Amino acid sequence: MRFRVAIPARYASTRLPGKPLRLLAGRPLIEHVYRQAVASGAMDVVIATDDPRIRAAAESFGAAVCMTSPDHLTGTDRLAEVATQRGWPDDDIVVNVQGDEPRIPPLLVRQVAMALEQHPDAGIATACARMGNAAELFDPNAVKVVRDAQGYALYFSRAPIPFSRDAFRADQPPLAELPDTTAWFRHIGLYAYRAAVLRRYPQLTPAPAERAESLEQLRALWHGIRIQVIEAEEAPPPGVDTEPIWRGLWRNGLIQASKSSASNSGKSGLIWSPRALSRATLKFCAAQPPASPY
Repeated sequence: MRFRVAIPARYASTRLPGKPLRLLAGRPLIEHVYRQAVASGAMDVVIATDDPRIRAAAESFGAAVCMTSPDHLTGTDRLAEVATQRGWPDDDIVVNVQGDEPRIPPLLVRQVAMALEQHPDAGIATACARMGNAAELFDPNAVKVVRDAQGYALYFSRAPIPFSRDAFRADQPPLAELPDTTAWFRHIGLYAYRAAVLRRYPQLTPAPAERAESLEQLRALWHGIRIQVIEAEEAPPPGVDTEPIWRGLWRNGLIQASKSSASNSGKSGLIWSPRALSRATLKFCAAQPPASPY
């Protein structure tokens, strides 16, 4: 199977500024993401950025870089420009790996690409994982997905869908565990696109539901693009994409300052254990108080 990987990377992240260049084990976070993408067996891995600092870092570890416009509103828009710049054929499969996923399983990257290859009527493929607790289901930061009998997405939402009329009644006590009558699925933000769909995407008008939920994949559904959603064989740990997660890992002692690198241009020098990072990120996120369901 042949597929490409594109990794959008912005320095001016609103939730974790400078995250692509934050050092983990002496390497930029973006390098860890790149290495996982290469391990997936992709024929081509490209880092897409608008920042010369990220370009310099990426080129230093041998990555191909595509400089893009600083005006893109989403990572999908940035990848559409990459597909155009690189002249990728319409039927090429392009996997969008987020630049803050240093532990993304290479198997999952390949699995999503294969799902798109095996479903020619789909324009996009993505992944999901079963939810195991009520706190996650009612957390608006955890996006839920409902699929049809063939695995195509019916809807994505920050709300708890499907909503269990009986189990979630207002007069019922808060749930400690999910009822076993329904399977709930968390969406994993990893996408495979056909290059033709990717180039078309920025031209599509945003959907009302997309604006309400702040979920750009709803634009595809609104315009009739089918999204195949497969259950991940190996779900990734949460991405390192917010200051609370970063600080939580620091407080747990799983990321420590490195004297030799902390003084280098004022950057945070960090040492980490990959297995410990995966476990700690999951533990830290699970320990956060659940958001209100309303």
